[in-house]
Amino acid sequence: MKNDRKVSSKRMHKIIYLLLTILIILSLIYIIKYFLIKQEAKAQSNLLNAIEIYEKEKINNEETQNFTKNEEVAEEKIEEEKQQTERMVQVKQLKEQNADIVGWLEIENTNINYPVLQGADNRYYMTHNYKKEKSKNGSIFLNADYNWNIPSNNLLMYGHNLGNGMMFQELLKYEKESFYKEHPIIRFTTIDEDAEYEIISVFKSRVYYKSEKNVFRYYYFINSESEEEYNQFISNAKNASLYSIDATASFGDQLITLSTCSYYVEDGRFAVIGRKIQK
Repeated sequence: MKNDRKVSSKRMHKIIYLLLTILIILSLIYIIKYFLIKQEAKAQSNLLNAIEIYEKEKINNEETQNFTKNEEVAEEKIEEEKQQTERMVQVKQLKEQNADIVGWLEIENTNINYPVLQGADNRYYMTHNYKKEKSKNGSIFLNADYNWNIPSNNLLMYGHNLGNGMMFQELLKYEKESFYKEHPIIRFTTIDEDAEYEIISVFKSRVYYKSEKNVFRYYYFINSESEEEYNQFISNAKNASLYSIDATASFGDQLITLSTCSYYVEDGRFAVIGRKIQK
């Protein structure tokens, strides 16, 4: 009996030991799994935080780039507006009313202060104003053959010589050297630039017959085909000048020629030529 009890007791101890061992193993497995799950959750949380931070930084960078880009565009626009003079803005506004307006001509302290038109021919703006209304005064207009795409060498402009002092009537005052000395600059403004031209020649002329040779037909010169032709034009203009003017032009200089009628002879003309001042 005692032996049976001993055996039974030993079995019971073994079973309890086994159960405890299994329990410990299961507990360890649970603890390890819990630790691993917690670590994985922490890793996932860190990953999500990293992704969120990256996305925020990406958005911030894009916003910064867009802001910088917009700021640069705004600065460029401000700089462009700064470079535009009040007269350039006025020309742009006028051009919206009539696309034929190419600029504004002014000789300070004279009545010559007008918009300049360019039509399909050289007749329309002799009898129409800048609003395209019929007018005996006409307009100051640029020769229709002037090519803005090149641009051509010479801005050849015409205007009536009217008894009322309008348009180019005051141009004839340049016959006196004293008037030239008081008004040596011609200002011509387009939407792209506000330029000044110093006068290099003032002369009387007329419309020549085709049969006449070796004469200075200044009214044909808009764009030179060669340096020789350009230089010949300047030489003829200087030789024709009513008085000596030190200023001159070299090949490549942009020119402006203002031309009007003069009644000292039949088909008489009076012209003033200037060269663009490089700034």
